[in-house]
Amino acid sequence: MVFLNLISLLFIVGVSPAVGQLTNDVRHSNACKRFKLQSTMSSDLATSHSQLPILFNSANDYIQREAPIAQAGLLANIGPKGSQASGAAPGIVIASPSTSNPNYLYSWTRDAALVFKTIVDHYTSSASKDSSESEFRTLIDDYAYAQSQLQEVENPSGNIATGGLGEPKFNIDMTAFQGSWGRPQRDGPALRVITLITYANWLLDHSNASHAKTLWPTIQLDLDYVADNWNKTGFDLWEEISSSSFWTTATQHRALRQGATLAKDLDQEDSLTQKYSTQADNALCFLQSYWNADASYITSNTGGGRSGIDANSVLASIHTFDPSAGCDATTFQPCSDKALSNLKIYVDSFRGIYAINKGFAQREAVATGRYPEDVYMEGNPWYLTTFAVAEQLYDSLSVWDAQGSLQITLISLPFFQQFSADVQTGDYKSDTEAYEELTSGIRAFADDFITINGRYTPDNGSLAEQYKKDNGEPTSARDLTWSYASAITAFLAYDGVVPLPWGAQGLQIRTNSDGHCMANPGPMSEIVFKIEKNTVFGENVYIAGSIGQLGNWDPAHAVKLDPKDYPYWSMQIEVPASTTFSYKYIIQDENSDSITWENDPNHEVTSSPEGQSSTVSDTWHN
Repeated sequence: MVFLNLISLLFIVGVSPAVGQLTNDVRHSNACKRFKLQSTMSSDLATSHSQLPILFNSANDYIQREAPIAQAGLLANIGPKGSQASGAAPGIVIASPSTSNPNYLYSWTRDAALVFKTIVDHYTSSASKDSSESEFRTLIDDYAYAQSQLQEVENPSGNIATGGLGEPKFNIDMTAFQGSWGRPQRDGPALRVITLITYANWLLDHSNASHAKTLWPTIQLDLDYVADNWNKTGFDLWEEISSSSFWTTATQHRALRQGATLAKDLDQEDSLTQKYSTQADNALCFLQSYWNADASYITSNTGGGRSGIDANSVLASIHTFDPSAGCDATTFQPCSDKALSNLKIYVDSFRGIYAINKGFAQREAVATGRYPEDVYMEGNPWYLTTFAVAEQLYDSLSVWDAQGSLQITLISLPFFQQFSADVQTGDYKSDTEAYEELTSGIRAFADDFITINGRYTPDNGSLAEQYKKDNGEPTSARDLTWSYASAITAFLAYDGVVPLPWGAQGLQIRTNSDGHCMANPGPMSEIVFKIEKNTVFGENVYIAGSIGQLGNWDPAHAVKLDPKDYPYWSMQIEVPASTTFSYKYIIQDENSDSITWENDPNHEVTSSPEGQSSTVSDTWHN
């Protein structure tokens, strides 16, 4: 079995040259400030907390002990050699070895992609490739091959051409899981794309285009699925709500953006690059709609009847982190005003609902869960969500240190006032006392989330899915692979390690005159629609169809034709190029507001290539 060594933990992804490692003295200083703050709790509550098994005096102490355990735990859950992955095919990640209450002995596409993203980042950033590193390469190739095979497995969501790529989980022997489940889940293909593209980019950078091209068929299948389905609803990452999800849209946007670049680098057809770029623009546009401007947080799911406050949004921010994008709010980067406001509201929502959180001041860290209304396993804190809070804060600190300043807006002001009550909106340079006060407080705050998880980590260092809200005892699935992966990425962020850029820098959204986001229709062509139809006074002929330019079948948004050559009605309409769509003609009576559709079947046409024009002459279907 392959094990990461502790040195390689400092490691796993490329470090921006502008972001230096923080010194141990600064770490120690912040740790002292943090524990001084904890001592300000009321005496009875402080005594209550001190009776808990606090094993570590600082985040650094916990990281030094837990890092190798997390690495070993992650690798133990990967087939075929993982000590807890017996029966798993090569490259298959088991979610957990737990087989009852709950049974997680399956392989989720999402979890596997996130776990292997950690491994791929380590391998592709390692300076040397000794014999142990070559075993990582074998693991990665096993993963890539296994995923290509899973794409072909017919399952309850469909086959490779009918939606099967949205199937959330499989048996660990790579057969289809046939039980009832929340399906489809549309984040899995996007996350798999991100992981495999990271590997493909490294191969290209190391003059191995031939191997990178072997990954392309797998990547393209997922990219096409994402491009065709990103705007459709599906189950969220917690597998409970079928709606639109911030997490899913954010990862889909990143996948499409990276896919467009890789398609160009591999000399694929220009139409693919255009397709992925166009849909990336549209996904980014839609991503803006999750922001709740009135409440200043991200509504993580559009359905479900809940508040929308959810770790979904925090996880999306850290997994789409691009250090070159700075504190960009359009892509909800970790240090953006929107992401920070959202983080505060998310964390605060758990202060009063877990017994283990009682008695901590507003500036102190608390254990967090999936969402405040959670009732699964009685609704407890999760290791991975609490690590995610720390990771977002560390990511933010890395960007601020790299750019030498931070900015406070009206949106982010409440977040920053946790660390300096008198702070106001404005720009704060890194050589000012205010910057030092804010960043020191935020670093101590982030460290506290690490130590919170450390407090409830058992002596053997194993990380379950959750720990009980009343006493901190680990519960639910044991040795959750995602918990271990989340520990590793949080520890990296603690050390100032940031991921490589993926294309978020400088992105713009198309806006109309009111400032609202507009979809990018992509390459366009023109069609002149023409039909002969006799009408009476007050009647007009319209066209409605399956694309947005024809109202998506909504008569209220149908296009009125021109009767200048009556009884022929016509109109030249700009439509997406090289696209097949359906349509019908309707008559609207201005006097009675009645609508008459022509009979079936629908008309169907394929538009011309970009920039070209065509004419269709139709006959009314009586």
